[in-house]
Amino acid sequence: MKWLRRVGIVLAVFVAILVVWVGVAAVVYSPEYVIRVLSSRESEVSDYLDGFPLRSLAASPDPYTFAEDLDEERVRGLFEAEFGVSGFDAFLSDGGTTSFIVIKDDAVVYEQYFNGNDRDSMVTSFSVAKSFDSALIGIAVDEGFIVSIDDPVTDYLPELAERDARFRAITVRDLLLMASGLDYQEMRWFLFNGDDPLTTYYLDQRDISLTNTNIVDSPTEYFQYNKYHPQLLGMILERATGMSVTEYTQTRLWDRIGMEYDGAWALDSVESGFEKMEAGLNARAIDFAKFGRLFLNGGEWEGTQVISKEWVAESTIVDPDLHNPGYYRTDYGQLVYDEGRGYYQYMWYGKLRDSGPADIVAEGDRGQIIYVSPTNNVVIVRNGTDFGVALADWTDTFYAVADEL
Repeated sequence: MKWLRRVGIVLAVFVAILVVWVGVAAVVYSPEYVIRVLSSRESEVSDYLDGFPLRSLAASPDPYTFAEDLDEERVRGLFEAEFGVSGFDAFLSDGGTTSFIVIKDDAVVYEQYFNGNDRDSMVTSFSVAKSFDSALIGIAVDEGFIVSIDDPVTDYLPELAERDARFRAITVRDLLLMASGLDYQEMRWFLFNGDDPLTTYYLDQRDISLTNTNIVDSPTEYFQYNKYHPQLLGMILERATGMSVTEYTQTRLWDRIGMEYDGAWALDSVESGFEKMEAGLNARAIDFAKFGRLFLNGGEWEGTQVISKEWVAESTIVDPDLHNPGYYRTDYGQLVYDEGRGYYQYMWYGKLRDSGPADIVAEGDRGQIIYVSPTNNVVIVRNGTDFGVALADWTDTFYAVADEL
């Protein structure tokens, strides 16, 4: 039975190492953070709807309602032809879709809900939130709270320069472009020190973004998806406006574009009370469609310029100086670049057309999408608990269907 004793010794050593590993992490970070990381797997919708504390957004006092011009059978036929499926509603339901809305010429032509959801069901944004972050920065520029996106981030977050003078070379624009030169490694050997768990589960996102960000390259050299960027932008918004991100969202967007329902920003923790800028905006699908409509119309809403036309254009139109494969040098960057057809601007994805303005996309994990085609006057919203198909397949199909609507 010597082998049993050996197995027991190995298991005991493994358990001891595990206990020490978790114990060290709990001391270095916090027990609550360690519990969050160990209890998490891949991010799920429930994480943002009820796994984090929430700060409420109230429905607009002047709600906007889309007209209806339902043509659902035609819409189903177009998507069935593009996806090569029969039974589009079943295809959506089986793929984890919770809501799917198509708007053409300011009227809803298709609106369906699946898997126990309806129009009043709250859905989460995941990284769609980043496009809202960009819009809020643009409004703050319009209002003069932020002087220029070419300001060094240290004008608003001087602590960064105290830690490393090189932060003075990083601008607000670099954060918006995801081209700051800051290090971002989703996972590291210690697990708890990976940038993805830290920017998702750490209980004080302000602190971790100010103290755990490190410069590895010069800004604007290349695109790299990095969740510290939206966190830093959130702090800039707080300090520049003197408001919480939720208050600024409420007064500058939610009220002005007629959100019909309450929403909420997920927070890092009750104690910190900082909005999860990377993924934490929750709303109804029909209200996400209104955000798409706002950008479809160049920032104008029912006769009022909510965001300047200049910002809408600058934040969504490809920068030719950056549009090259060397700038999109990571694997994910090459997926975005799509052999020259795609690009990333200020937290919006773009898909170039042969003529006319590009289509723009706010997209997030699990297949959360706001798709805007100015050329075709189309907005498409898809939310789900899972992707169903790859994000690129969704957006490629939206691109084709928008031409046919």
